[in-house]
Amino acid sequence: MLRQLLVSIAVSLCNIATQALVMAAVLRVARVANERETSHQSFRLIVVMTATVSVLMAAHIAEVVAWSIAYAIVGVAPAGTDLIYFAFVNYTTLGYGDVTPLQRWHLLGPLTAMNGVLLFGWSTAVIFAVLQKALMTGISR
Repeated sequence: MLRQLLVSIAVSLCNIATQALVMAAVLRVARVANERETSHQSFRLIVVMTATVSVLMAAHIAEVVAWSIAYAIVGVAPAGTDLIYFAFVNYTTLGYGDVTPLQRWHLLGPLTAMNGVLLFGWSTAVIFAVLQKALMTGISR
């Protein structure tokens, strides 16, 4: 169990760092975009929100890949398993159950899911903050 916790802590910390870097960049770019004058507030909102969500989706994909690399390194699943698919199923809490980890690594699935839920929640909060700031900036002009 200790190995599972150590692996999950290591991958989670890498993912938290990735998420923090992406969040800082997203918020900085959104702030700059909101400061620019434009006569087309709706177009600015569409561009800012599309960019924000796209970048966050890319970050989540990178985080899933980090989990799949960790799965490969420690040998979590039976040979021939699509580890990116397996990581996506765990990270998104989809839980199909068609692929299960080897008995000694059973705890990594729930820990991956916990990491995914927390990072999706963080992304949702940032999306809301960017949207709120974009709307308030558009209203005040």
